[in-house]
Amino acid sequence: MARKMLIFGNGLGMALDAEHFSLSRALRDVWNHPRHVPRDQKRMVDRCVENNGDAPNSEDQLDTLHVVVAACNMLNKIGDDDVHWLTDDGQDFPKAVAKYIHRVASDLHLYDGELPARFLQPLFDFIRETKSNIATLNYDRLLYGALVDEGLMAGGYRGHLVDGMVDAGFSENRLHRLWGNDFGYYLHLHGSPLFYDDNNGIARKMTRDMLTMDSRTISNHIVLTHVTHKRSVIGASAVLSTYWDYLQACCHEAEEIIVFGYSGFDTHLNNVLAAYARTAGVRVVEWQGAGSQANREDYWERTLRTEHFDLIRMQNILDFTDW
Repeated sequence: MARKMLIFGNGLGMALDAEHFSLSRALRDVWNHPRHVPRDQKRMVDRCVENNGDAPNSEDQLDTLHVVVAACNMLNKIGDDDVHWLTDDGQDFPKAVAKYIHRVASDLHLYDGELPARFLQPLFDFIRETKSNIATLNYDRLLYGALVDEGLMAGGYRGHLVDGMVDAGFSENRLHRLWGNDFGYYLHLHGSPLFYDDNNGIARKMTRDMLTMDSRTISNHIVLTHVTHKRSVIGASAVLSTYWDYLQACCHEAEEIIVFGYSGFDTHLNNVLAAYARTAGVRVVEWQGAGSQANREDYWERTLRTEHFDLIRMQNILDFTDW
């Protein structure tokens, strides 16, 4: 059976626990925790999001924040020990924002619930048979953890799926299918709180049990910002840039692209989907509460720039098994 490209959005978690996997809930809970965001840093962030002291409630509110962080990073590069463009608080501001974003992603990741077996087992069987490629847009460990526990991501070149992370760290070379290997790829398109850079600047992945809400190690490989800045965040990470390069290769080799639980709001992903929607079959699996059938068909036709796709709408997308 030919490979397929499976792209999972936040709807996967929302179908299981809509409260926990709500981004606005995670942004708020981390913001309101006194240990995660100190008061002085909170005031500085608030000036960028302009939310009257309340937590940001969506990625759209992070637009100005991203611009300010980028400016601080630039000024940090051209400062010196004697004279600096920024105050101490300004110099530390990018780290404070990175910590907040990391804590939000960690909050979403640290969930003890599991996807139901009725959903997972057919997916496991399909991956074993086809070694299809998977890409995720969310930060949680629902799918990733299930695949690891099932032995489908054994690490290195041994698994049915690889993500380029081995004991020595991340390298694009570790994604090459050499020596007869025909594994599929697991692409963390928006990063993971498990990723971090060691003292030598090498990107690594901690194990799931190492991550806590108080972890001192902060990931810079997380895409949580206004949609207009996602490309620049991706471009700043060799890991994420590689995943996005491989996404196009995966779509190119796919017989079919299945878009699962994805809202369609990320233009950078939509451009990739539209580029391959005319050469590969596309199925969109989404919650039927997202809008009327006619409105959603029109939306996806405009997004994919083609009318040749199948839209599957379900009361509970975790009942889907037709991979």
